[in-house]
Amino acid sequence: MHLLTSTPRLARLLGLAAAFIASNVQAGASPAVGGYYNEAYRPAYHFTPAKAWMNDPNGMVYHNGLYHLFYQYHPNSMVWGPMHWGHAVSRDLTHWQHRPIALQPDKLGWIFSGSAVIDKTNSAGFGKDAMVAIFTYHNDEIWKQGRKNTESQALAYSTDEGVTWTKYVGNPVLNNSGEQDFRDPKVFWHEPSARWNMVLAVGDRIRIFSSADLKQWQFESDFKPEEPGPALGVWECPDLFALTTDDGRTRWVMIVNHGDKAPNGGSGTRYFIGDYDGRTFRASQAAQWLDSGSDFYAGVTFENTPNQARVLMAWMSNWQYAAKVPTSPWRSAMTLPRTLHLVAHQGGYRISQRVAADIKTLATLRYRALKPELPFERKKLDLSRADVRFDVNKAAGLDVRIGNSRGEFFHIYQKDGKLYTDRRQSGQTAFSASFAQSPQVMPMAGERIANVRLLIDRSSVEILINDGLYSMTNLVFPSQPYTDLRITGASGEQIRNLRVDTLSRIWPYTP
Repeated sequence: MHLLTSTPRLARLLGLAAAFIASNVQAGASPAVGGYYNEAYRPAYHFTPAKAWMNDPNGMVYHNGLYHLFYQYHPNSMVWGPMHWGHAVSRDLTHWQHRPIALQPDKLGWIFSGSAVIDKTNSAGFGKDAMVAIFTYHNDEIWKQGRKNTESQALAYSTDEGVTWTKYVGNPVLNNSGEQDFRDPKVFWHEPSARWNMVLAVGDRIRIFSSADLKQWQFESDFKPEEPGPALGVWECPDLFALTTDDGRTRWVMIVNHGDKAPNGGSGTRYFIGDYDGRTFRASQAAQWLDSGSDFYAGVTFENTPNQARVLMAWMSNWQYAAKVPTSPWRSAMTLPRTLHLVAHQGGYRISQRVAADIKTLATLRYRALKPELPFERKKLDLSRADVRFDVNKAAGLDVRIGNSRGEFFHIYQKDGKLYTDRRQSGQTAFSASFAQSPQVMPMAGERIANVRLLIDRSSVEILINDGLYSMTNLVFPSQPYTDLRITGASGEQIRNLRVDTLSRIWPYTP
């Protein structure tokens, strides 16, 4: 995936150029006072690059004890530009080691988003158990000429577990037929048909292909359901996988990302639930948004995971202001990895997201109360890197404020059967008019809140409601760390099992 989409392409390019010029710190600048990986707003326990620009997670795959995270990376700038694949690995989805850049641009183009698989049977001829990356080439020279066929799909492979990479001499393996937006291949093995399957974002739809060898691809079908409401523009970063529901049935999930027009503005991720036969995906439910916050985009899952767990990570930012956030010498972070579970819910199914990272190894108990009285208020808690959890017995008017002594606060509250977040007074917001225009809203279909989990890092808050059935992810930039927690509620409302853990930093990490 890349920033520039069809209609607003020139305007966004000019905006990025302006942001680059205005940026005070270049990618190669020395870390701020405080030392490596301890700069202002640097996440303590979320993945970030050491320096420079990062966006979409790519090529996520598990192999021989390591989770491989690749990502869209511009190593020479603090803003988006010629894309590379950055690379990091983890054994526990918590601590990450940086690896050298895996894929760099060449004469065929920049290296846009894609996926990776383990070719266990050597179907492509690169070697048994080769790690094969399937990515989009973006030819910017063709785009500058005003021609539409700027993007094609290509292969690279590694036979030393991702240490070194070779691009396939026969690239590209899938050319488009004139579409301007033709990208982000997610490839997986479909056992019933004994073929590789690819879902590809093509304009405002998903196109499905199949292959026996990863090199020759056959078109199977398009997925674009009839939907009410305005069109959401270009579709990006798809994913398709099966989940077993809590009642023992298998359903397929199609994830689609949208760079603009999400319910709370800008970028967002939604999903369809349905059936898939190796050729055609048919949705059986209306699409649902995976996360209702403003900073959850390009969410895709790892392939080849132990026990077929479906683990997702997303880019924790938004194209409306990603190039302007007040961080240096890096920009952007990933969400915590989340396992996806499909549960029966209100006559259909809904995805529940649960933290996959082993963050209990980072936790130190800071505060605990079984039945604290409301209103509850506690000051001088270090909430700059905290895991806050509690149960709710009624949830008619839950109200949570996370703040500091300067009067800055991030506000979470319930009203009229919906959950709201408000970051208008959360800290720095003036860097973009789009960052804190109004409260964000998450419909909950009248469902009461039973439990709340807040994963707070130095510049983000991930909210998981009702064991992850509802999720909101938001960036915040307080001028000093949050230290105060205040919880109030409607008459008769109570909270139970309140626990606040401080999470230790994961950087720098040496195994």
